[in-house]
Amino acid sequence: MTTIEIHTKINAPLEQVFDLSRSIDLHLQSAPKTQEQVISGKKSGLLGPGETITWRGKHFGVFLKHSSKITSFEKPFHFTDIMVKGHFTYFVHQHFFKSEGNHTLMTDILKYKVPYGMIGQWFNRVFLNKHLSHFLMQRNETIKKAAEKSPFHKKEAT
Repeated sequence: MTTIEIHTKINAPLEQVFDLSRSIDLHLQSAPKTQEQVISGKKSGLLGPGETITWRGKHFGVFLKHSSKITSFEKPFHFTDIMVKGHFTYFVHQHFFKSEGNHTLMTDILKYKVPYGMIGQWFNRVFLNKHLSHFLMQRNETIKKAAEKSPFHKKEAT
C-alpha cells in the first residue's frame, strides 16, 4: 500500500476551500495535461454525499477511466472518495480541512495499491507515485489560486 500525504495552506475561509475542492469544473481546469473529462455521473458543479463520477484522462500516453464515489462527507471538514471502478486494486482519497487563524489547512491523504505484482510495484516506485503526487499538487495549486483570488477589484483613489 502506498500513501501520499499533501498539506496545502490556503489564505481563504474553510467553507470556500471545501467547496472548491469538490468542484468538478475546477478539477477539469486543474488537469489540462491529462485532458480530463467527465464521462458519467454529475458533469459540473459540486460533488456531494453518495455521488459517483467517472473521469477519463490521459496518463502515461493512454486514456484511462476512473470512477469514484463520495462515501464520507462532513461539511466543511472532511470528505472521502473511493474508487468503485478503475485500474488500482485499492484507491481511497481523503480530504481534510482545518481552519487555522485566517487560513485553511487542506490535507490530502491518498492510499492506493497497484496490480500486477512486482512489475506494478516497480512502476509505482519509478513513475506512478511521482505522477500522482504531482497531479494532486497541481490540483491543490489550482484550488489555492481560485480561493485566494479576490472577487472584487478595489479602485485606487486618485
